[in-house]
Amino acid sequence: MKAIYTAEALATGEGRDGRARTSDGKVDLELSIPKEMGGNGVGTNPEQLFAAGYAACFHSALRLVAGQEKADVSDSAVGARVSIGSLDNGGFGLAVELEVTLPNVDHDTAQKLTEKAHEVCPYSNATRGNIDVNLVVTDD
Repeated sequence: MKAIYTAEALATGEGRDGRARTSDGKVDLELSIPKEMGGNGVGTNPEQLFAAGYAACFHSALRLVAGQEKADVSDSAVGARVSIGSLDNGGFGLAVELEVTLPNVDHDTAQKLTEKAHEVCPYSNATRGNIDVNLVVTDD
């Protein structure tokens, strides 16, 4: 891969109970373990950051492929749910559900565009074969 852009971030403190900051200072936030995992839930967590990044990246990929097909993507949206859980080997794993809303195209077209976006999106390419990613096209 020929890199076009590289983001840099540093995590300090105690990992999930610490801080994360990008090298340019645009992101600088407190991290904390979610209450569901025994933490205080005061700060954000890596799964929330991954969900936000994946949703934004997938939405860009969706708009790209929709533009190539001349499809109306106005009022479109992508939501991401990132789950963390225990694996059989004692480690932890992630699963993702992407919810795509394309209100100005029919369901079949929305499904095809979503599948094409899944082939283009860098996050999808990075996760393919590593974690479960479920694509859900809504008719809202």
